[in-house]
Order: sequence, then structure tokens, then C-alpha cells
Amino acid sequence: MFGQNLEVQLSSARTKDTTVVWKSFHDSITLIVLSSEEDTLELRLERLLQMVFGAMVLLVGLEELTNIRNVERLKKELRTSYRLIDSFLRDSELIGDLTQCVDCVVPPEGSLLQEALSGFAEAVGTAFVSLVVSGRVVAATESWWRLGTPEAVLLPWLVGSLPPQAARDYPVYLPHGSPTVPHRLLTLTLLPGLELCLLCGPRPPLSQLDPQLLERWWQPLLDPLRACLPLGPRALPAGFPLHADILGLLLLHLELKRCLFTVEPSGAKEPSPEQRRRLLRSFYTLVTAMHFPPEPGQQEEKAEDVTHQAQVPRACYLVSGTEEPGTGWRLVALQLGPRRLLLLLSAQSPIHGLRGLASHTLHALTPLL
Repeated sequence: MFGQNLEVQLSSARTKDTTVVWKSFHDSITLIVLSSEEDTLELRLERLLQMVFGAMVLLVGLEELTNIRNVERLKKELRTSYRLIDSFLRDSELIGDLTQCVDCVVPPEGSLLQEALSGFAEAVGTAFVSLVVSGRVVAATESWWRLGTPEAVLLPWLVGSLPPQAARDYPVYLPHGSPTVPHRLLTLTLLPGLELCLLCGPRPPLSQLDPQLLERWWQPLLDPLRACLPLGPRALPAGFPLHADILGLLLLHLELKRCLFTVEPSGAKEPSPEQRRRLLRSFYTLVTAMHFPPEPGQQEEKAEDVTHQAQVPRACYLVSGTEEPGTGWRLVALQLGPRRLLLLLSAQSPIHGLRGLASHTLHALTPLL
């Protein structure tokens, strides 16, 4: 920051045990993050700062952040974003804060839910409707899917971070689509943990979404809705065939900006779900920063990079615990077209079969995302 007068751009620094990253937004707000985690890569912290600023815009609006008239008033208004920002700093079951893709689940009867969602959206007069379970999108209208980054990630994350409530009428700004004019986020709890979300203008009023209307559209689908509840941590429908060695997976569709993330595909106890999430998050950061080309929209391709990209590896793996056979784990990443798959595998999985297992799993998951 002190080098700006000399036209020196410095965005991060490291000490013996701390990584510091900072970023200035709209020449008005500078955010600084410090991490003492070992081997933390700047990419992870940079994306955290982007999500934090996105959360501030979502709940306060860009005008208040770029045209600051009263600092004390701004501090008060920013308190509304603390819960959401705190959820980025905790050990979340979601990963959209890092991947910048929407966390999704695959319901067993998705076509039925999609049809009901589209009909309900037309009945209430808004094009932006989604079903959200534990912060993950179960189904959404086409207009909802077309929301830009970061609001497409932030809105379901916000809903998942709020305390349970039967109904809400929440003012929000869209950091990409409408950063200065607020919209209304209406949420209605269909079942505990499963919420119907509507993004709209002045209409419809919350009172128009009466129990009779909800019952008419959703009562016939009570069983399919109940089947969505366990999908929070698992993401995939029960009985979906996965290899027994898979301890966790992350599938991204880089063009649609959606992802499936689970560390509970099997009944294995070790490592713990928290450790599996940390391993997959760290591996994602590593392969994205070091081994794979940038995701679409992340940065402009340089002309000299075109030749280099032909040589970029499409698969990579990381093995731990080789000193003691049967211990540790394997991590493998495979990219094919717009899809990228990361797998966490048990130590029993043979190293020579990692790419084959990843290819088979990606082929099985492709129809889902």
C-alpha cells in the first residue's frame, strides 16, 4: 500500500508463519486478511476477500461503500453482513466461497420439482425462484441460474446462514446485476431445512404467498421434497454408484458455474469429514493455482499463454502416507472440457489406477451436472 505512490503494485506478503493478502475495491474500501495456516496459497485468500466484499454489497449496497458520508453509520449498516462473513471464516460444508460456483445437490425426482418450480414462479409473477436445502440449490428457474457472480453463490449461502424462520422479506442488492438498487429476497420454509426463495421487486407482497397457495403447489410433492433433506451433506441421491475408495469429491462445471461437493459418499470414519473438506479445499486451491488454466472469466488469456495451455496437464494427483502402506490418502484431479473433478481416495486405492478411477467417476457424474 505504501508503494502505490511509486506505482508499485503489491497484493500479498509472507512472514515466517503468516500470509497477508489485501485488495482495494472501487478505490474506497481496502480489505486485509491474515492466515496462519501452513502453506496457504494467495488464491484462497484473494477469493475470500472477493466474497467478503460481495457480502457487504449484497446487504448494504455499493453506493454506501463507495460514497461514504458517515463512517459510523456505515459501521452500523455493515453489522447486517457479519453473520454471512463469519460463515466464510468457519469450517463450512459448502465450497462456493472458494470455487465461485453455486453449491448444488441432485434430487432424486428433479424433473417433478423443476416443473412445479416453474409453475409456481409463473403463478406468483417472478422469474427468479429456487429451492434451497442447507445453503445448496436443489432446483431453480432459468432466470435464477442466469444470475451473475457473486450473487448466484451469495444468495443461497445467505439463506443457509440465517436462523430458521417460517418466512422472510429480506432487502438485498445484487453485486453484479443491481449493486445500487435493492431487490427483495423472499423465503418460505416448506420443510425444516428446505426453503423456497424468490427474488423480486415491490411485488408480490409476502402476504400474497399464503398457505393455500403453497399447499396447492407443494403438498402433492411432499415425498419428493422430503427426499431432498438428506441431500445437504451428501449432494448425491442415495444409492448413486460410487467406488468404495472415494472418501470425498468435488465436481465443477466451469461454464455453468455450478458444483457438487460431498465428503460423505461412504460410511468410512477416517479421516473425519472436517479433515476431508480441508484436504479437498487445499487440493482445489493447489491445482487451480498451479496446474490447470484459469476458469472462464477469471482473467484474460495472454497471447503468449495460448501455446503454453496446450501443454497444461489435464490430470494430476497427490499421494500421502506412502512410507506406511495402507495409511494416508490419495488426491486426484481430472479436467475434461468444462468439467473438473477432484477426488479424495483411501490409501487402499492403487496409484496406477487413479486416472482410470477418476475418468470412470467423471463419466458417471456427467449427466448430473
